[in-house]
Amino acid sequence: MSGDHSHNEDQIDCGSRVNDSHKHKDKYKEKEHKHKDHKKDKERDRSKHGNSDHKHKDKEREKDKMKHKDGSADKYKDKHKEKRKEEKIKLEDGKVKKENGFASPQHVKSEPEDDFYLPPKHEKSLKRERDDDVDYDIKPKKIKTQNDKKPKKRKLEEDTKSKKTKNKKGEVTEGKKKAKNEPEDKWKWWEEERYTDGVKWKFLEHKGPVFAPQYEPLPSHVKFYYDGKPMKLSPEAEEVATFFAKMLDHEYTTKDIFRKNFFKDWRKEMSTDEKAKITDLKKCNFTEMSEYFKAQSEARKAMSKEEKLKIKAENERILQEYGFCIMDNHKERIANFRIEPPGLFRGRGDHPKMGMLKRRIRPQDIIINCSKDSKYPEPPPGTKWKEVRHDNKVTWLVSWTENIQGSIKYIMLNPSSRIKGEKDWQKYETARRLKKCVDRIRNQYREDFKSKEMKIRQRAVALYFIDKLALRAGNEKEEGETADTVGCCSLRVEHINLHPENEGQEYVVEFDFLGKDSIRYYNKVPVEKRVFKNLQLFMENKEPDDDLFDRLNTSILNKHLQELMDGLTAKVFRTYNASITLQQQLKELTNADENVPAKILSYNRANRAVAILCNHQRAPPKTFEKSMQNLQTKIDAKRDQLSDARRELKSAKADAKIRKDEKSRKAVETKKKAVQRIEEQLMKLEVQATDREENKQIALGTSKLNYLDPRISVAWCKKNGIPVEKIYNKTQREKFAWAIDMADEDYEF
Repeated sequence: MSGDHSHNEDQIDCGSRVNDSHKHKDKYKEKEHKHKDHKKDKERDRSKHGNSDHKHKDKEREKDKMKHKDGSADKYKDKHKEKRKEEKIKLEDGKVKKENGFASPQHVKSEPEDDFYLPPKHEKSLKRERDDDVDYDIKPKKIKTQNDKKPKKRKLEEDTKSKKTKNKKGEVTEGKKKAKNEPEDKWKWWEEERYTDGVKWKFLEHKGPVFAPQYEPLPSHVKFYYDGKPMKLSPEAEEVATFFAKMLDHEYTTKDIFRKNFFKDWRKEMSTDEKAKITDLKKCNFTEMSEYFKAQSEARKAMSKEEKLKIKAENERILQEYGFCIMDNHKERIANFRIEPPGLFRGRGDHPKMGMLKRRIRPQDIIINCSKDSKYPEPPPGTKWKEVRHDNKVTWLVSWTENIQGSIKYIMLNPSSRIKGEKDWQKYETARRLKKCVDRIRNQYREDFKSKEMKIRQRAVALYFIDKLALRAGNEKEEGETADTVGCCSLRVEHINLHPENEGQEYVVEFDFLGKDSIRYYNKVPVEKRVFKNLQLFMENKEPDDDLFDRLNTSILNKHLQELMDGLTAKVFRTYNASITLQQQLKELTNADENVPAKILSYNRANRAVAILCNHQRAPPKTFEKSMQNLQTKIDAKRDQLSDARRELKSAKADAKIRKDEKSRKAVETKKKAVQRIEEQLMKLEVQATDREENKQIALGTSKLNYLDPRISVAWCKKNGIPVEKIYNKTQREKFAWAIDMADEDYEF
């Protein structure tokens, strides 16, 4: 096969002028000289590349052999000489060929695209065409340059680096780290400037809520019975009946108010015939329905791993689609993107509306909030939203009004979001501002104890209780709308008892009332003499159900608090007292010489002091007794193990005393370490048991998440060498990422 740059006789350049012939010769010599230089460069390269060049030489020899097999190479040489002679003659004559009366343009040789190209001598050389029957390939030599080598070497180094990683022990291991272990870039919003004028965001886009699934009718074999006879219910009535059936074993369904409210709302969903027939709830039999739902529950528990994974994957898909929004170019997690399904209202305590029907929320009940320039959430096919708003001074994404209390429900962002984090940060900064002026405020309300105006005296005593006892202010409520819970301003005469002396203490006030979420507040506290005298005055000539502070309400109190300090509320007092108590308790209880479990016990005790102050109680968990028994079994087993280890140590010491050799001394050291290890394990279990027992009726989490400045806990951890993970779980660490980042060990509330 002829080369790409070979020419036949017609292609020989003959367009040069006569007076340029000497130039052509010079050019030719110059090119030949360059070719010689190139040969020298080649020789140097060959000396560098060694064996690869030897192989190349062998190939060249084979080529020559093939060329000279039939003697055709000599013929081509002679022919080439003749062409050169003809070219010389033409140049000397100075004759220029013309085409169509014009001088033909000088032939311009095309240069190859490669960085390196052959000199003219090689370009003009004629090669024989390759014989078809010869079974070999003549491949052009690949010329390696430094530029070719370097990237390859660099790439190899990068690959090696990416593959070699260190494990926990510091050993080099192959392969990349798992993606889930790679830390994600956390948005440090606390390092950016905050919006002003009440603006919460500038761009907000989300997919809207996920609605509860539609009701699926019961199978035909599951019957509802009225007065002992099976009865087919309409879909609407059947759905409400299933709500009651699911709660059949619950205490709620035995309460008269619950049953009364349920039956009243259920009848509203019945058809005319059903209303005429079903007149007494006592004659209704929901047993088969209840058994069906129990069987469904057991079937879900008995699902195969594959089925559970399938459900998990579907939930994850929904989460990725609806569980995040874009706020100011950042992806933020949404807290509760699912609309609560319909059911029966329970309420806390003896709520007067328990048992009422919580209706299904539909798209036409929903108000969407997003930015104008965003892609609006699409309602389900065939429906439309109640309204689409663009209010960037509120933090909610979706809202609707529920039918029981008439209150507005919201879909908000996750506690780890910027908006929630900023709100928390601001709350604790306001509480820190109170620290600077709390002495002035206390002096002020003590002066007001002696005021001639009853309204001011009542306000002063109420503020004293809010400050010292961390009581909530209490809100005005409509009678019959909510459970009978009270706060400081709504206390009644029946809620307190006065004891001039009690258990060796003077001026004791006994409180007993239901606070928020119907949690009982019971406390006996000694108070200042003037407070005690004022309470006696407030209670004069009043009935037990009369208001204690009849000249005071939350509006009057909050207005006064705002005058004392900008942003001051009863909750700020609770936050301040909770945080300052934690800080003081940690200083008192923490011993720097103790081990980690003992320090964590000290932290929990400090946290418990705050929870007691804020009345954060809970009912003991149902599994408490069983878990304590299991823990005690572990402690007993560990004590037996420790006794055995101590006996073995004693025996090893006696043996070492007799033998006095290196082996026996090492055995003693090993036994000592074993005893120390078991002692630490036993101590850890005993601390755990103490902690559980002390906290069985105290809810530590409420104060930790809502009233305690997280920077106090973070600073304590850093100062005492305690991992933050021991105090805050993953979700809590995400919520308080701002505090973990900004607090050092010297932080003071």
